[in-house]
Amino acid sequence: MRRPRLTMQQRRLVRELRRDGKKLREIAAAIGCSRQTVTRVLHGPGTRESQQIVWSPGPVRLSLAEREEISLGLRGGDALHAIGKRLGRATSTISREVAGNGGRSHYRAVRAHHRAYERARRPKTAKLVAGPLAAQVESWLEEWWSPEEIARRLRLEFPDDPTMHVSHETIYQSLFVQGRGELRRELSRCLRTGRAQRRPKGRTVGRGQIPDMVMISERPAEAEDRAVPGHWEGDLIIGKNGGSAVGTLVERSTRYVLLLHLPEGREADKVNEAMKKAIAGLPDELVRSLTWDQGRELSHHRAFTVDTGVQVYFCDPHSPWQRGSNENTNGLLRQYMPKGTDLSVHSAQDLERFARSLNNRPRETLGFMKPSEKLAELVATTG
Repeated sequence: MRRPRLTMQQRRLVRELRRDGKKLREIAAAIGCSRQTVTRVLHGPGTRESQQIVWSPGPVRLSLAEREEISLGLRGGDALHAIGKRLGRATSTISREVAGNGGRSHYRAVRAHHRAYERARRPKTAKLVAGPLAAQVESWLEEWWSPEEIARRLRLEFPDDPTMHVSHETIYQSLFVQGRGELRRELSRCLRTGRAQRRPKGRTVGRGQIPDMVMISERPAEAEDRAVPGHWEGDLIIGKNGGSAVGTLVERSTRYVLLLHLPEGREADKVNEAMKKAIAGLPDELVRSLTWDQGRELSHHRAFTVDTGVQVYFCDPHSPWQRGSNENTNGLLRQYMPKGTDLSVHSAQDLERFARSLNNRPRETLGFMKPSEKLAELVATTG
């Protein structure tokens, strides 16, 4: 029976091993062929090897010699971590290389190297020059979605269409890198503005003067682990010179947001009425508790609990992380209501529009589902 011919990478391995001083029988055992075959390869012209690409990748990328060592190790049954240790590479690097090129049984060094070369070639056609992908990205940027939210949501909505997938880094580069400009440059204003550190809210009201506070340490465990919906966090966003405010309520499980219109001020009775109005249309199962900081706007919390049956818990002083969902959401809302502006100019309809926009924005903590989708899922479950 005729022996199968060696592949191109096997013939290269024969020569590499011979240059390393291996004996013919050792090479034959490593390749899985006879010593006569090894001899024929070593004395043959090697014309097919001369046709392969000439590419020397940088130190971050695997070289052809390293890929040949991977192939040899796989053929010998070595574990991936052993191959990685021999090459001075992370096990995860070896694992991705093998998995992305046919797995253990089908990995071929030269073929894998050629694929890596093709992926690394420049220049490439920009994905966001035009077409449906660019149109969708621009549309969501105008909704003030972040590049990462857009990138992850595209994969959820178009799981089987790679042409509609793009990384968040590509979106950033398309907006900012000089000479790219695939996306309209003015869309960069839609990106979230970061800050180096959290600053005090500059609230002028006093603290520690609220009677009968129930502290967050007494809040049920089900609220802490977010396993049960209906536990909300609240706060006020303060406008220019403390002269206006908007209330925010965020559900901990879904990150669903409700905004409180306070045109007549942020006194405790006004905040109470706005909160009762906001939660009136929700099922009882989705309104179990409320956590707030120690602002005087919640000094009538006992009346709110009597009227609604919703227990109010208060955070420890200077501990905004105890309302983490609300803090993060308030940061997003500053895109709609920037700091240092008069919030009284926003009507109730404006606030409904802002909340609707944010509730239809994918969130990383929800696996890039939208809060509106997550809430609808819970309502269907409790209905």
